[in-house]
Amino acid sequence: MTDWFSYVALPVIAGLFGLTIGSFLNVCTLRWPKEESVVSPGSRCPKCHEAIRWYDNIPVLSWIVLRGKCRRCSEQVSIQYPLVELATGLMWAGTFATHGATGEAFRGATFLTILFGISISDARFYQDVGHFNAIPDKFSIGGAVLGVALAFLPGGPGWVQAVIGGAVGFGVLWLVGVLGTRLIKKMSPGRLEEAGVDQAMGGGDVKMMMMVGTFVGIWGVALTIFLGSVLALLVFGPISMISKRLVPLGVFLAAAGGIAYQWGDVIIAWYTTSVVGM
Repeated sequence: MTDWFSYVALPVIAGLFGLTIGSFLNVCTLRWPKEESVVSPGSRCPKCHEAIRWYDNIPVLSWIVLRGKCRRCSEQVSIQYPLVELATGLMWAGTFATHGATGEAFRGATFLTILFGISISDARFYQDVGHFNAIPDKFSIGGAVLGVALAFLPGGPGWVQAVIGGAVGFGVLWLVGVLGTRLIKKMSPGRLEEAGVDQAMGGGDVKMMMMVGTFVGIWGVALTIFLGSVLALLVFGPISMISKRLVPLGVFLAAAGGIAYQWGDVIIAWYTTSVVGM
């Protein structure tokens, strides 16, 4: 009975809860960058402005039943909505399947959800940083507060380690931004009117790393920054060179943060034993 609950029932329950969280995450990633409320107004069709009834707002299922269209005006509803809901549900199901009914499962699922929300927001709004906040403070600063609070859960790292990790995450990326700005200004004199962190490193990225640090600690911060930089260079570097578009670093830091949480201990242990020889 216990095994059945741990391996079947618990992941299913967590997955269903995750679907609901994913539905709310869709709203957050669309409204928070615009500094809009996620409470009012309620969900509505962007074309006919008809309020979406509860039975048309069931995660994934309603989109399938309505064939991805508004019930009233047949306006196409982006497939992003059910995909985000499904992905979030799978994250919650997988995390609880891995950790069981523990505080760490809730902490991990919450962290992965925040990272997912950041990646969606940054991918959607990073080119409009002058008008929108691509990585909303509600994800970064609010997530950091959650990270410290959830560190008190049984099996968590403890609030001291969470606070130190957050401080290191913020400080390291802030320093990278300052030094990067100076380097850019030195290499391209006259191109930058003012020196500031945001010119070499988005302020949202800096605050995001503070949040990441509260969940994964100092070594997790180092691994996240390293992997995120490598991923950004390999995946988006060539595109950026050709198109002259900014790199949505938050997307890659979010992916790296998820890797650091799930497999950080294994990667660091491999590095210290196989590469460093400790």
